[in-house]
Amino acid sequence: MPSIAVCVKYIPDVEQVKADREGKLITEGVSMRTNDLDKNAIEEAVKIKEKLGWKTFAITIGPEGAKMALREALAMGIDEAYLACDEAFKDLDTLGTTTVLAKVIEKAGGADLVICGEVSLDSFSGQVGPKLAELLGVPCVSCVRKIEVRDGELLVERALEDRYEELAVPLPVVVTVTREINTPRIPSLMAIMKAAKKEIKVLGAQDLGLSAEKLSALRAHGLLEVIVPPMERKKVRIAGETPEEIAENLLKALEEEGVLS
Repeated sequence: MPSIAVCVKYIPDVEQVKADREGKLITEGVSMRTNDLDKNAIEEAVKIKEKLGWKTFAITIGPEGAKMALREALAMGIDEAYLACDEAFKDLDTLGTTTVLAKVIEKAGGADLVICGEVSLDSFSGQVGPKLAELLGVPCVSCVRKIEVRDGELLVERALEDRYEELAVPLPVVVTVTREINTPRIPSLMAIMKAAKKEIKVLGAQDLGLSAEKLSALRAHGLLEVIVPPMERKKVRIAGETPEEIAENLLKALEEEGVLS
């Protein structure tokens, strides 16, 4: 039976993340949630499953708490879930992350279609899909807004900067999807209760055949630091005797700043 793998990321709620005076992010105490665009990936996988009867499974990397993202995927209609959980997976960059994801997909028996969100809201690197495709040895199509499976290939529509592009790609393939592709469903209470009882398969580094030396090598060029650049307001005050004069002065100020021409 053809199968679909969906890569899911459990991220801090970016709306709650703040920065200290030195620009370093404060994540302590911030609640976690499923990356928004990964919900679009889950929804698309479930739609294909419902139409064609394909098997679906979701994957994430993280601590035990990351099971919450997988439970949400199961409640939305995904069949199986895998959690790559090991202290050795901590602080991996995108190459390390995709190496682990590729191993999990192989462990699950492979996939004819891998769907990822276009980006994760906590990093916006957009590197996981392409790197995963390279490791799996299959094509990658990014920025996908429409998918149709037909005669052993995938018909997709990509959203580029100034145009749309239609492609026919042979399976297997990795795609990254945009928000435009669908509206993720909200699981029913019954679906959530059923998902809570389903098994989530937990895999460690040893299960995936990843040695400490291999994982250490993947960290050699990892992310060093994330900081918020300093931003200061110009504190320009727009004054005038009448509303019309204030509006005129505002327009002049915007023109001087190059906002308006």
